[in-house]
Amino acid sequence: MKKGSYNPPIKNLLRIYVQAILLGLCMLPTISTHAQKDSTTDKFGFKSLFKNKFDASKPYAAQLNPRAVSFVQEYMRKHTKSLEKMKQWGKPYFDLYDAVLAQYGIPKEMKYLSVIESNLGAGVVSWAGAAGPWQIMDFEAKRFGLSVRNPDERMDYNKSTHVAAKIMRELFAQFNDWLLVVAGYNGGAGRVKQAIRKTGSRDFWQLQYHLPEETRNHVKKFIATHYVMEGGGGWTTMTAAETKYQKENTPQNGNTSLLSAEELANSTEIKITGRYQSLVIANELSLDIQQFNKWNPGFEKALSAGKEYSMRLPKDKAPLFEVKKQALLAASLRALLQNF
Repeated sequence: MKKGSYNPPIKNLLRIYVQAILLGLCMLPTISTHAQKDSTTDKFGFKSLFKNKFDASKPYAAQLNPRAVSFVQEYMRKHTKSLEKMKQWGKPYFDLYDAVLAQYGIPKEMKYLSVIESNLGAGVVSWAGAAGPWQIMDFEAKRFGLSVRNPDERMDYNKSTHVAAKIMRELFAQFNDWLLVVAGYNGGAGRVKQAIRKTGSRDFWQLQYHLPEETRNHVKKFIATHYVMEGGGGWTTMTAAETKYQKENTPQNGNTSLLSAEELANSTEIKITGRYQSLVIANELSLDIQQFNKWNPGFEKALSAGKEYSMRLPKDKAPLFEVKKQALLAASLRALLQNF
C-alpha cells in the first residue's frame, strides 16, 4: 500500500505524550514505504534464500545465502537516517504503543508495524481505504467498535493501537509466529492460511512466495526496521522454529569468569543489544580477542537471541566504542552475512 509522508504537528505530539504519561509509561525510544523489488527469484525461495536445504531446527541467519539479504541491506541503506530521526520525534508515540501493547501481551517490538504501515502518520489513508497509524480497514474498526466517520477513530493513536493489538493477538493465536502475524496483518489471515496449505509449512521463508509480493516485502521491511531501531534481530523477527532453537541454545545464566581486582578496577560494563560480533569489536578497538572472550562469555549467543548483554571493556576503550557503536554494528552485520 502506498503511504504518504507525515510530519506530526507539535500540538499532536504533545497530546500523544500526555496520553502516554496517563497510561503510566515513559520508556523506549520506525521509513517511507516505497515499494522494493524482491531480489530473490526462485519461486519457492529455497535456492535463492539458503546456502543449502533449509533446516527449520537451526537459526535462519546461519543458513542465509548472501543474495537473500540484499533487500534488507538496501532498505537499511535508504532509510536508516530517517529511522534514526524517528527515534527522537516518534518517542511519544512509541511510549504510548509500549503501554498499550503490554496490556495485550504483545511484544513491544511489534510497534514497528505501525512504522512500515504509515510512518506513524495518523492522517494516512491507503488506496484500499485503510486509515490511521495502524492502517486499519473499516470493517475491522467496526468489528471492534471504532467509529470510521465523524470522527474516524482509526486516526486516534490510543484507540487504534488497542484495536491493532487485538488483531495481532488473534493472528498470533492462529499462527504462533510473529513473522506470520506481520504477513497476516498486511495480506489477511486467509492468504497466510492458503500459503500454509500449499506448502505444508508454517515457516515464512518457505511459504513466502505463495504470498503477494507486497506482503512478503512487508515482512522484510519489518525485519529491516527492527534491525535499525533495536540494533539487531529479536524474537519477533524469528520464525517459531528459530525462537525455539535460540531459547534452547542460549545460556540461562551469566557464567561470567572470575576477574581479578585489577581487571575489575580497570574495566567497565556497557549494556548493548544487536548482532555485534566479538572479532569486529576486538579488531576495531585493538583488543586482545582472548581477553574479550574471557570477559564476555556467551556474548554472541545472547545477542543473537535478542537479549541485552552487559559487555565488559577496558575503561579507556569504552568512549571509543560509544563513538563507533553504530559503525561497529553495521560492520558486524556485514561480517555475519558474509561468513554465512
